[in-house]
Amino acid sequence: MVVRPRDRVRTRSLLTLSLVAAALAAPGAALAAPTGPPSDPAPGPSATASARTAELPTAAVALGDSFVSGEGAGDYRAVPDENGVAQAFPGWDAPNSNAYFCHRSANASIEVAELDGIDARFNLACSGGRPADVAQASSAREGGRGVAAQLEQLRSVAGTHDIDLVLVGLGSNNSTFTFGDVAAECAGRFVGDGYTGWWEVWIHLLNWITGSELPERPCTEADLASAEQLAAAQAETAAAVGQILDTLAEIDPDGEHRVVLQDYTNPLPEAYAQEYLTESGRDDGRDKFRALVDERYAAGCPAHVASLGPAHGFSAGLGTLVGGVADTVRTTHPDSDVVYLDVQSAFDGARLCEAPGSPTTALATPLRVMDGPSGQHVESFAPFDKLDIKRVTDTCQEYYQTCQESWHPNVAGHEVLGRCLTGAASTASATVTCVRQPDGTVSTG
Repeated sequence: MVVRPRDRVRTRSLLTLSLVAAALAAPGAALAAPTGPPSDPAPGPSATASARTAELPTAAVALGDSFVSGEGAGDYRAVPDENGVAQAFPGWDAPNSNAYFCHRSANASIEVAELDGIDARFNLACSGGRPADVAQASSAREGGRGVAAQLEQLRSVAGTHDIDLVLVGLGSNNSTFTFGDVAAECAGRFVGDGYTGWWEVWIHLLNWITGSELPERPCTEADLASAEQLAAAQAETAAAVGQILDTLAEIDPDGEHRVVLQDYTNPLPEAYAQEYLTESGRDDGRDKFRALVDERYAAGCPAHVASLGPAHGFSAGLGTLVGGVADTVRTTHPDSDVVYLDVQSAFDGARLCEAPGSPTTALATPLRVMDGPSGQHVESFAPFDKLDIKRVTDTCQEYYQTCQESWHPNVAGHEVLGRCLTGAASTASATVTCVRQPDGTVSTG
C-alpha cells in the first residue's frame, strides 16, 4: 500500500521535548553517531513504533547534489566533515575538497518551502554530489569532498527526528559525465571561438603541444551526453535511490515518509532575447566576435546560439533519467511513496539572456570566473585580451570553488523550486510538473 502524507496531531511529553532540545543543542547533533532501528527486546506491535515516532519532531531532509544543496543561493552554512568538525569558509585558495564547498545554503528550496506538519529541515546534499556519495564518503572518489556518506548523515537525523519527507536531487553528476564539465565545455568553446581568428595558428600549435583540444564549434548533443551514458547514469542513480529507500525502511519505524525525486532546470533559454544575438554587427556564426563574447559573458550566458538546442536536449535527457529512476524504484520498492518532480519549465521566461536586463532578470546565476582566488568575480571580459582570458579560466580549473556557483538557481530561483517542492509534498499524484507562467506565477500539477 502506498503511504500518503499524514495530517495528524502528535502528542509529546514535556520530558521527551526536553531531551530532544538537549540533543539538538549539542555540537554536531545533526551528524550524531549512526543509529539503527529501535532496540526493543523483542518485536512489538506497530503501535509501539507509532508511539515512538509520535514523540519525535518531524523532519524534511535534502539529499543529493548542487541543485538541492542550494548552490548559487549564497548564505552557505558550515558543514561537518567526516570527523564531525564543522567547516566554515576556509578561504578562496583552500582545497575544493573542503566540506564547506558542499555549499549548503540557508536559501535552498528545502529550507524555504512551505511544508505542513514539518518541524525541522536538514540539508545533507553536497554540491557536486554523485550517486556513489549516497552510500560511501565523498572523499572515497577523485574530486569528492570530505563529508560522510549521505546515508550515514541521514541515520543521524533519524536518531532525533521522525523523517516524513526526503527531497532527492541526483543524476546530473555521475561516473560518466557531470553538469560542471558540460557547462565548461560549451562556454569554453564559445569564448575560444569569439576570441581567436582562423589565422591565429598559434592556438592550434598550443593544442598540439599540450595534447589537449580547444574546439571552437558549438556544442552538439553528442558532445554533452550520449544515450549510452544517460542509460548508465540512470541505472547508477536508481541503485543509489534504492539504497535511500532501503535505509528509510530501517530507520523510520512508522514507515510513513514521502520521497520526492527532483530533476533539473536549464539556466539558458531555448532562444536568446534580440539584444544578445549580435554585437558590433557580428553574430556568433562568423569568425571572431569578441564584443559579442563580452556582452554575453556580462549577461551571464556565454554560449553559442547553436548550443542552446543541444543544451535543452541534455536537460530533457536528465528529466527522462530522473523519471526513469522513479519508475524503477516504484517497481523494486512497491510500498514506497515516491513522487517525480519535473521542474524543467520552472524557470520559463526567466532564464539567463531570455529577457533584457540579464542577469538581474534571471532565476539562475550568471557564469562567472575570478582573476585568481580573490573573492571578486570578473563581471566583464571587455578589458581582457587572450592571455587574460586564459588566466581567469585557469583560475577556475585550479580553484574550482571560484566558479562553481555558475549556472545554478539563485535565491529567487530556489524560492521557486521551494514552491515546486510544496506542491510535490502534498500531491496525490505520482508525478508533479512545476511550470512558471508568463505572468511569473508558478503552478504545480
